[in-house]
Amino acid sequence: MSPKQRLNQRGSVEDRWRKRVKDADGNTVEVPSAVAGKVTRWRARYVDDGGREIQRSFGRKVDAQKWLDGQLASLLRGDHVAPADAKVTVGQWRDTWLAGYGNRRESSVRMAEVHLKIIKVHFGAVPLSAVKPSDVRAWTAQLQKEGRAPSYVYALHSRLSQLFTDAVHDGLVARNPCSRRTSPPMGKQRPYVATTEQVWALYDAFPPGVQPAILMGAHAGLRLAECAALRITDVDLEAGVIHPAVQWPEKELKSDKSRTAIPIPREMAQILAEAARTGNGRTFLDDEWGNPGSPWTIQRAMRDARDRLDLPDDFRFHDLRHYFASLLIASGLDVKVVQGRLRHASAKTTLDTYGHLWPDRDDTSRAAVAAVYQERDERWAPTNQGSTSTRSTPTPTATSGRAARMSTAPSRWERSSPSTATSSGPSLGL
Repeated sequence: MSPKQRLNQRGSVEDRWRKRVKDADGNTVEVPSAVAGKVTRWRARYVDDGGREIQRSFGRKVDAQKWLDGQLASLLRGDHVAPADAKVTVGQWRDTWLAGYGNRRESSVRMAEVHLKIIKVHFGAVPLSAVKPSDVRAWTAQLQKEGRAPSYVYALHSRLSQLFTDAVHDGLVARNPCSRRTSPPMGKQRPYVATTEQVWALYDAFPPGVQPAILMGAHAGLRLAECAALRITDVDLEAGVIHPAVQWPEKELKSDKSRTAIPIPREMAQILAEAARTGNGRTFLDDEWGNPGSPWTIQRAMRDARDRLDLPDDFRFHDLRHYFASLLIASGLDVKVVQGRLRHASAKTTLDTYGHLWPDRDDTSRAAVAAVYQERDERWAPTNQGSTSTRSTPTPTATSGRAARMSTAPSRWERSSPSTATSSGPSLGL
């Protein structure tokens, strides 16, 4: 609607059963209208910020005025929701929201579809405006009772919050019922860390065509899709540097941070060079038919090798990345270096996932404080001992109580004078 066509923002309550007309003398009088007794009597209406006229009928004038006052107040506060929009259900908004989310990465859209399918089962027929924080808490509690992992329940809550945040932005609901108060615990990840012997055993148990994948995961921290798509041109074998550029099947990586270069040792570069010489000429991995090794080829080899080795049933290829992180941490690298090698977006992600792998610092902190005591003994102990030897010992008297304490305490002048006989050495400030 153009500015000229925009209606004035007004609000009023009208009596539809009565109308005003002029009588024979020209006076204004009220008479029954043509719809008197046929329609609901009181009609409240107003114009919203978008220029739309919104109306609603009531049987009593007081109810009409109360509703109108509430709508106008919400317009002034800026959280107004049109009555028609307030009837939109979570399921209806879910379909609209997902259509707009389709321009994201395929993997992100697939994950959103899975989350929204679970959300729609519980909230699909509920209007957006009817969902309360208590409903959200009851829903997350139900998910936990169903046996879902805490991290997955947290992810579902985050998706529901994302859904409502965009609904607020579109003016479909006044506020988001999801918050930190309704959020379930995130859950602490405690990844399984394989031993070095288990990693080399996996390497020996893998088919020759996909053997380099074990080294890419355990010694460079590459993810499954990154290993399968790693091209020969992405690795500088002479300098010993991997430059991740794509993931299977030649899709762009998730973020710029994922493209961070990864240094590798000379021994690993030699193994990759041999795989490049005997492979398909494009990638480092091959299946049994000579085609580029896909993530499914690697996963199938991992299941077969896992069954033959002493590894947990849920051991995944991604656990090799955990081994790589533990290797760096055990070598004494700080969190920023580990973050860079794992290509995490922030150090918080690194600490949340691997913080428990850093060695206990109790002994280190104890040694730091003990050094202060050692320095005290070395620098000031002789001076303190000498001053102590010259200090006179007060003679006990029969005086007791407050008088005794006053007789042995130094005067204010003695405490402040630098030449007093009771002063001893420099202050340690301990």
